[in-house]
Amino acid sequence: MRFGFRFSPLLLKLAVLLALLLLLSIPLGSISSLVAERSDSRDGAMQELADTYTGAQTLFAPLLVVPFVESWSEPVLDAKGRKTGETQHSVRAARLLYPQQLRVDGALAPQARYRGIFELMFYRFDGRLTGRMDAMQLPTAQHPGGRVTMGKPRLALTMSDVRGIEGMPQAQLQGSALRFEAGVPNLDARRGELQGIHAPLDDATTKALYRGEELAFEIDLKLTGQQKFSLVPAANDTEVHLKSAWPHPSFDGKFLPAERRVDAQGFDARWHVSSLNSSAIDQLTAYWDSATSWDECGSAAVDCARSTVRRGPSTESASASDIDRFGVALVQPLDPYYLTHRAAKYGMLFIGLVLMGAFLFELLARLRLHPVQYALVGLSIALFFLLLLALSEKLPFWQAYGAAALASVTLLSIYFSAVLGGWRRGLGLGAFCAALYAALYVALASERHALLLGALLTFGMLALLMLMTRHVDWWALAKSPTPADPPTALER
Repeated sequence: MRFGFRFSPLLLKLAVLLALLLLLSIPLGSISSLVAERSDSRDGAMQELADTYTGAQTLFAPLLVVPFVESWSEPVLDAKGRKTGETQHSVRAARLLYPQQLRVDGALAPQARYRGIFELMFYRFDGRLTGRMDAMQLPTAQHPGGRVTMGKPRLALTMSDVRGIEGMPQAQLQGSALRFEAGVPNLDARRGELQGIHAPLDDATTKALYRGEELAFEIDLKLTGQQKFSLVPAANDTEVHLKSAWPHPSFDGKFLPAERRVDAQGFDARWHVSSLNSSAIDQLTAYWDSATSWDECGSAAVDCARSTVRRGPSTESASASDIDRFGVALVQPLDPYYLTHRAAKYGMLFIGLVLMGAFLFELLARLRLHPVQYALVGLSIALFFLLLLALSEKLPFWQAYGAAALASVTLLSIYFSAVLGGWRRGLGLGAFCAALYAALYVALASERHALLLGALLTFGMLALLMLMTRHVDWWALAKSPTPADPPTALER
């Protein structure tokens, strides 16, 4: 039995188009690689600014650092258990006093910074930290007959990058003005995870602390950071109120806002976190024990040669990145590299649908199109994604997409008008391509429903082609020797 369709020109043309479609995946893959390369360059620019200017900021709740020395003596016994003398011991350490209450009220003003052709998002935090501390956590003797000698307490304010501090923070503790100094004594900044500033307490405030009085504090702080702002709730009760004119926030961290409003005018968010649902205090204490170091003598009046240092139980594994935090990032709503990469994923589908549309015109209108013509159409669509990438680095993404789509549709309409034998056919297929570009943009702009819209786009285009060809006699087309010659210019 002979099956004439095995050697049909129709099947041969379909095989050629399938091979052409596979070959066109090569330039599409190269464009996707270029998008990834440009995205890496942008990330490198962000890292350069983080290294030379300032990076993302994590602000820790203010705390009091109370250094102390515990001294005690132990009897020296001979072989018969008789006391022959005493051995003096001392331990030098510090106790952290955390706020009982912390209130943070601030605004994030978005600021654009540029590195080469890349626009990077920064912010300026202008806020006030208020709260109170008490002396219930002051150190006590841990050894029988031990004596605790308190040192000079300091108010410490720690963060990710002190380079972002603008001006001199204004602070008051129990009504007394504080003057901040660089660094935090005994905090090992070489670890690179945590930096800070400190302010020594005056004598009156120190005496009030050691008498067990409650201390109220106020700190006005201006801080610049890159894109993301976080806060560590190292207090028994933490309330945070942040607002900004940026309408595209991304809330992250271990705690989401209890209340939030996001609209075209910006966002307004409130958090309320307590020590009942956060381990930030224990985690920060463990990190502090691992990151602080004491010189041999320090400032305590003890026998330095017999001094030791008290360490926490989990100092080896403590890390600042493991401490509970929450915050917000000022993100770009339409990241050009991310969206271009997503658009390129539809490249094969786009090319396949357009080539299928041209193939149907060829069959139904009895035209003859050469594989080279199909290849040029496929390359022009692949070039759209490259043009989109280049324009999106200079224009907002919607403008870049519109300009690239207009250029592609115009080129295809003019070309199809010539090869399909008339302006009506060319404009019809051009309108088909414009509908595809419009549907793709809707899928890209709606990130939450991208998969659904992409699936509907594929289904819709396939359904359209099936409905248009539902009455076509493919056996008759397959038996046709060759399509008729295209009409001449006069016949058009």
